[in-house]
Amino acid sequence: MSIKTFELISTTENGVQLISYVALPENAADDKLVAGILVAPEWWGVVEHPKNTTERLAKAGYAAVAMDVYGEGKLTSDAAQANIWMEQVLEDPDMLMARCRLILNDFSDQLAVDGDNLGAIGFCFGGKIVLDMAREGMPLKAVATFHGNPSPKQPADEKFTAKVLVAHGRDDSMVSMEAIEGLKAELDGADVDYTIDVYDGAKHGFTNPQADERAAKNGVDLGYNEAAAKQSWDNMLEFMKANLG
Repeated sequence: MSIKTFELISTTENGVQLISYVALPENAADDKLVAGILVAPEWWGVVEHPKNTTERLAKAGYAAVAMDVYGEGKLTSDAAQANIWMEQVLEDPDMLMARCRLILNDFSDQLAVDGDNLGAIGFCFGGKIVLDMAREGMPLKAVATFHGNPSPKQPADEKFTAKVLVAHGRDDSMVSMEAIEGLKAELDGADVDYTIDVYDGAKHGFTNPQADERAAKNGVDLGYNEAAAKQSWDNMLEFMKANLG
């Protein structure tokens, strides 16, 4: 399926430009709405991996947007810099969620996007972001995380109406199996419908083809796993098809 891409610029109340990346199926139009999926990137920002993800989603028939939560289109391949930016936005979680809501609103206002049929997927840091968006009660029907950080802004409650799919690597040294058990308990407590898939031999960052290169450059325990990446992607598409149509 041929696609079209463009930048979506959202401006916060204090004038920060969030430069997100949108991909749409070529045939999407204001008289032929398509379901939308928000993509929350890893801590590197809107780099190649999230852009490729939005394009793959568009080829699968969805409108998709890679969210620039840092603002001004900042991106890096340096883990120390990425950590600084991530910590900065996590210091003000209400501001971070306000930025996500702003991008969601601007994205769903696009003429070809069905704003009543939205999902979200997140990678690593982005996994926390999309779970927190659901915890905040944003209008998402389905949320999927890949090697995501499950720590909550606040625990899930009755506002959490999205269904959840979690793809986690058993060899992830950054997000422990205990953390995943904690997420299970949290979601059980809020009666959330969820599925957790654990991939043997998969490390943190297992979906990102640049993970090995980033690991070597930064001395962090990341690793690409082609089999887990493919299986988790296929499972996510089935999950979105079931919940978004």
